[in-house]
Amino acid sequence: MSCKLEVIAFNLESCSVIQQCGANRIELCDNPADGGTTPSYGFLKKARELVTIDLYAMIRPRGGDFLFSDDEFAAMKADVLRCKEVGCDGVVIGMLNTDGTVDKKRNAELVELAYPLGVTFHRAFDRTRDAFEALETVIEIGCERILTSGLTPNVTAGADMLTQLVKAADGRLIIMPGSGVRSNNITSLAMQTGAIEFHTSARTALHSKMNYINQQMKEELNTVIADADEIRKTLTELAAIKNA
Repeated sequence: MSCKLEVIAFNLESCSVIQQCGANRIELCDNPADGGTTPSYGFLKKARELVTIDLYAMIRPRGGDFLFSDDEFAAMKADVLRCKEVGCDGVVIGMLNTDGTVDKKRNAELVELAYPLGVTFHRAFDRTRDAFEALETVIEIGCERILTSGLTPNVTAGADMLTQLVKAADGRLIIMPGSGVRSNNITSLAMQTGAIEFHTSARTALHSKMNYINQQMKEELNTVIADADEIRKTLTELAAIKNA
């Protein structure tokens, strides 16, 4: 079994850390507090210059739900084209209808627009009304993988559903567990679910290097950054699974 690890990068320093640690792919996002939104053009361009591993960019114009207006959809299409322009390897998308089904028409339009880039369907999947109905729609749309926690807040709670989804997908696309994947649970998760790709934030707080801090503001100006030690530990666990 050959497993792959994808790690989120919310800034350029994280991109470098993730590549240096030996991860397979970066999911590039902005705004961690919103669960990830589309990175800026400058962020995309510089990240592509910094790393040679696979780089997938989030296509999500805002936080909140996954029901988008026509104007927001137009912005998403423009962002997909920018990702192609800077040389990304793929994009990460996800749009739903009001009834909790996958927006087949507009997601398919983004997949077609992104070609030949790869496309991951993100955790909008975890907000669908029926996981197996949504799975078939995403397969039909042409996505190569689904990032999911099994329709629960984290992969531990969703492990049984993840197992079922891997079986139901039957190799037609990749089910990639994410949300709560860590070095201390990835082995058991892989063994139970049969998943071969995993997604982790592996994040930690980087404290501000400012010499002067205005204490009256009563705020901590910390940055979310990829944790090199945690990434290496997770990759070590994956290598052990491969060699078992």
